[in-house]
Amino acid sequence: MTTSPAYTVDVRRLEEFSAVDLYAMLKMRVDVFVVEQNCPYPELDGNDPACRHLRLLDGTGLLACARLWRPVADALPRIGRVAVSPDHRGKRLGDALMREAIVACERLYPNEAIALSAQSHLTHFYEAFGFSPTSEEYLEDGIPHVDMLRPPSPGNA
Repeated sequence: MTTSPAYTVDVRRLEEFSAVDLYAMLKMRVDVFVVEQNCPYPELDGNDPACRHLRLLDGTGLLACARLWRPVADALPRIGRVAVSPDHRGKRLGDALMREAIVACERLYPNEAIALSAQSHLTHFYEAFGFSPTSEEYLEDGIPHVDMLRPPSPGNA
């Protein structure tokens, strides 16, 4: 059985990043979402300044990242831009990243459900963390997606 490597969790706002750390995170997201998935779309969408950015780090090396945010005041908090470095796949870091993202969302947005937009082929992955589909499949940037929702945790409601 493959286990997650040791990692530290870092959650911060965009303006709190060093230029080098910000570059590493944005490069990884572009490498995964634009290059690897062959999907030319505006990865730098203008929303990052409103987000908290969660990173899993091995020393100073970036293993995985996600962004946590509330798009508008009356919207549910969201987890998005969930990515594991191609150099660190197969180590269960996606599981670790989602566990940490849920914990961080529950801390930042207590007693609230958490939303996400999942690539359709990852629906079962997110269901393992308590998310359920709330929409029919739709295309986003040419990739099938489905909206999902996780109710507040019993101890957090």
